[in-house]
Amino acid sequence: MALFLDSSFPNPTTRPSALFYAALLFLASRIVLAARDGVSHGEETISSSLGCNNTYQLVKVKNWINGFEGPEVVGISARFGATLPRYLSEAVKRQAMITNPIASCARLSSKLADSIALAARGVCDFTAKAKAAQSAGAAGLMVINDDEELNEMACTGNESAISITIPVIMISKSAGDDFRTSIVHGGRLDVLLYSPIRPIVDFSAAYLWLIAVATVLCASLWSDIISYEQVDERYNQLTRKDQPNTGANIKDEVEKEIVEITTKGAIIFIVGASVFLLLLYFFMSKWFTRLLIVLFCIGSTQGTQFVVVSLISRMFRGCGKITVEIPLLGEVTILSIVVLPFCAALAIVWATHQQSNYAWIGQDILGLCLMITVLQTAQLPNIKVASALLVSAFLYDIFWVFISPFIFKESVMIAVARGGNSGDSIPMLLRMPRFFLIHGGGYDMIGFGDIIFPGLLVAFSRRFDIINKKGKLKGYFPWLAFGYAFGLFLTYLGLYLMNGHGQPALLYLVPCTLGLTVILGWKRGELGFLWDHETTKPSDSSGAEA
Repeated sequence: MALFLDSSFPNPTTRPSALFYAALLFLASRIVLAARDGVSHGEETISSSLGCNNTYQLVKVKNWINGFEGPEVVGISARFGATLPRYLSEAVKRQAMITNPIASCARLSSKLADSIALAARGVCDFTAKAKAAQSAGAAGLMVINDDEELNEMACTGNESAISITIPVIMISKSAGDDFRTSIVHGGRLDVLLYSPIRPIVDFSAAYLWLIAVATVLCASLWSDIISYEQVDERYNQLTRKDQPNTGANIKDEVEKEIVEITTKGAIIFIVGASVFLLLLYFFMSKWFTRLLIVLFCIGSTQGTQFVVVSLISRMFRGCGKITVEIPLLGEVTILSIVVLPFCAALAIVWATHQQSNYAWIGQDILGLCLMITVLQTAQLPNIKVASALLVSAFLYDIFWVFISPFIFKESVMIAVARGGNSGDSIPMLLRMPRFFLIHGGGYDMIGFGDIIFPGLLVAFSRRFDIINKKGKLKGYFPWLAFGYAFGLFLTYLGLYLMNGHGQPALLYLVPCTLGLTVILGWKRGELGFLWDHETTKPSDSSGAEA
């Protein structure tokens, strides 16, 4: 549906640079991280393990400083060591003590008899820290991470039969620093560790499911959302009539801002994505991660500006019609100039407060606006191109999540999404803290690519239905919207059944969107028309509903 534009004013919602957003889409494709939480969802046998095959568990850390109970802290257990009790009544309160040296990598001089050792991450392997603490008589070990994430602690090398019989968990940097400060200042810290059974309903996953589906629907219906063509028909009649080609000129100007994906471009896109993912994996560093964060801030600032200006222009029509001439940029609206600093401020505040507990809110807002803008900028012309893109992305997702660990000993995609050893996480994903769960702590995540790639097909189905005047029942958009929602539900179901291990969402989303499109097109006799939509005209029998 085309927007109505007064011919005497420029388009108040003109998209930002299509080339820039194509580059951001290229970047986002490298971080197609499926929803994951890295912990077990099921019951585990309570026993000691002499190997390295424990299932990761979220752990609750109740603590008392000088007898006064503090807020609960959340940790994650290691792949090795003893498992913790499931119930609070079975847990034992013990004093926590700082190891000396703090890294717990050598023979410890501190007395840790029957206490919980508190050590810092770094210098040596996690198993070496556990062995040192166990040798000093500790009843357990808490490793303080160097950031707020809870990373999985696994064995290294050929350690398949290590003799660690104490529980080992990781806690966040902020929680660990608070514990250390209390002990250093002469306080007594007592802790109680247990790993309660995780509830079946994961509210953070439900949030991500809802946000992802809403983003795809919003981007597909964006022209309807911001269009004021139908609400002010009288104004349409008052526009100048002496410019017969004005509408065509405006249409051409808008179409210049759209990147139409080609079959060859789709395949090259995914191949390039794999190459760049490997480069990130091998050469990831703090400065490179921060460069990606800067690019994300630039893109999300423009994306947020686009969304806000579009919505304000829709609600208050006159706001988007006052323009000024700016060197290099040309004619721009006053509204966009006013909105830009606020959008930039949001991105800057998020970038400077990434380690805060509420940084995920800013990241999700910026990410949603960015994805909506990308889905307005990049478009699929037909199912042939959609098949090339989504099937390639489907294979890409499976390889880098499931097959890459056999080659690189870890999932390359998950490692890159975490930022490697840089200490900063890649921002190209939505995340939600698990504070609604009984456990709390940690994040559930879904990559931008798992929303953008299927979203391109859903948006195409909407345009296809409008162009060919298909009603709701005979159209493709309602079915694909449902297919995307159902496919994402299957992703989280797979996450649950696979004990929290990362799932490539496109494994479920591509069959539920592209596969559904092919089945519907074949059943309706329109598959050939869908396949080459650019060159084929719709037949009279295609069906139109009023």
